[in-house]
Amino acid sequence: MYSEAYIDYLVHFHGLRDYFECHEILEEHWKEDPRGERKLHWVGLIQVAVGLYHHRRSNFIGADRMISNAIRIITTERNELEKLSIDVDQLLFDLSHEQNLINSKAPYAGFEIPINNNDLLEKCRERCTELGCIYGSFSDLSNDDLVHRHTRRDRTEVLEERKEQYRIRQQKRNG
Repeated sequence: MYSEAYIDYLVHFHGLRDYFECHEILEEHWKEDPRGERKLHWVGLIQVAVGLYHHRRSNFIGADRMISNAIRIITTERNELEKLSIDVDQLLFDLSHEQNLINSKAPYAGFEIPINNNDLLEKCRERCTELGCIYGSFSDLSNDDLVHRHTRRDRTEVLEERKEQYRIRQQKRNG
């Protein structure tokens, strides 16, 4: 019923607290559909993770922008998110509260996506146990590799792919 990518997202979100990886997981899943058929609700969840990533790093402008976008998308994609066993009313309430914290420049304190399906929660807890983490644990704010993930990863593959896509576009333009 739930995609592996969604379960992985929830595990990274609530267990490992790796919001950057949450973004990577769901973006890859979102891109599996052809352009024009991609599902916007995945973007909303991606932006929740990215907003929290920015908040945790005290990037309040980026955090506010992402959470605002997430709220807008989640509001319009309510039905799809409810199918994922998300309590959308509670999520919107919590995001609004998070945005108030961001706007007051309060430090990141933690966040949960309210899931209302016990089977899904149990599957996520089991996967967390397999990975050696606990579902619902707090972010380790002293872990710079977690907090500043995007500055510490190897981007060679991403940069090579961008070069290749640029080369393909140039070939198409030049006939």
